Amino acid sequence: MDEGLIALVAILSIFVFLPGMLFHYISQWRRQKTLQPDDERMLEDLWRSAKAMERRLETLEALLAHDDDDNRERGRPVRRPRSTLDD
Repeated sequence: MDEGLIALVAILSIFVFLPGMLFHYISQWRRQKTLQPDDERMLEDLWRSAKAMERRLETLEALLAHDDDDNRERGRPVRRPRSTLDD
């Protein structure tokens, strides 16, 4: 009887429990592969922030270019920021 019980447990574990666990984790993996609503909201917020920063940078570059042109017309030397990285 003891050998029959061991054989039954071995067969059940090989043909029932292991495939069940495998399919369970495959379904968990597929569910996590898609974006959750919180993730979508976070990505949308990041995209909006990136667009706002891009607009700010473009405005700043335009202002600096305009200031550069004014200084050249007036004969003033153009100020260049000193970089401490090159020193």
